[in-house]
Amino acid sequence: MRIHKLSDSAFGRQAVNDWKLIRQLRAGRRLWPDTEGRVRTFMVTYQPKTRSEVGQ
Repeated sequence: MRIHKLSDSAFGRQAVNDWKLIRQLRAGRRLWPDTEGRVRTFMVTYQPKTRSEVGQ
């Protein structure tokens, strides 16, 4: 998240459509295996938007 400058809520929303994900994980939330898989897949495949894509 730090490398790509993603906020906690942006990461959660983009990874699994849950903006509270990171906050809840830090508070002790556990993930179902399929949710963990979705998060890991997002982390491996994430491509930040280019400046031209952000402006559109």
